[in-house]
Amino acid sequence: MLKQIADGFTFLEGPRWHDGKLYVSDFYSGRVLTVTDDGQVSEVLRLDDRPSGMGWMPDGSMLLVAMTARQVLRVRDGEVSVHADLSALAPGLLNDMVVDADGRAYVGNFGFDMFAGESFRTAAVVVVQPDGAAHVAADGLYFPNGSMITPDGRTLIVNESYGNRISAFDIGPDGLLGERRDWAVFGPQPSPGADVAAIAAVRTVAPDGGCLDASGAVWLADAAGARLMRVAEGAEVLEEIHWDGGKLFACMLGGADGRTLYACGAPDSSAQKRAAAREAVLLSARVEVPRAGLP
Repeated sequence: MLKQIADGFTFLEGPRWHDGKLYVSDFYSGRVLTVTDDGQVSEVLRLDDRPSGMGWMPDGSMLLVAMTARQVLRVRDGEVSVHADLSALAPGLLNDMVVDADGRAYVGNFGFDMFAGESFRTAAVVVVQPDGAAHVAADGLYFPNGSMITPDGRTLIVNESYGNRISAFDIGPDGLLGERRDWAVFGPQPSPGADVAAIAAVRTVAPDGGCLDASGAVWLADAAGARLMRVAEGAEVLEEIHWDGGKLFACMLGGADGRTLYACGAPDSSAQKRAAAREAVLLSARVEVPRAGLP
């Protein structure tokens, strides 16, 4: 059962457990926050943009997605600088990101302007090397969203929110990705050029943010179904946790023993509605299998 930890946010995304703390991005207030299990909220930094995915470099500095500028920022000793400008590589808003142990970042983007009513287009995952050099690592993905790296550092797993699937890629020594393969398929893939309503009609699962556990399963937030799902490779659903308070958009395992599952909830993902309200919440539940891998 999910319990509410804190409320009063615009729209929470990118939860990360790091250095004994839960970090989370609040899109429309521009804030990166830490939240304790008893609901104490502290502001880490504030952007004149929408923050989203985050991760950490080997030197402890934070990498942070600035969605509308389509940049990866680096936060070091309280100073914010541009680590990589991805505006030439990402046609849509930047979104979630995972950073590996060497400081290499894999960044997804929307691929199209969903808020302006554009037709769906596939999108790329961009890899940003530790020195900030960036290039397309994988293309043709159906809204690449929550990304994860297995504990051995050899596999990137990507939730595709509009694709009814989770994909996997081998990671080479230089960080480059091999061919895409199915990790889990929940239903048919829509056609590029389809409108959002047509996609929704065939979408059985909308894998949004997610994380790995020590059994190799993925916990994902199903943005279409107001549930958290624990899924094994091959698409077997091992567990579900439902929430009747709205929709769920991201989740992260953390806590001192790695067995607290945090979740980001809101009534919907409408930019106009969420920016004007403070209805998003942070939730948690206890689970049996602890976290593993990255993020």
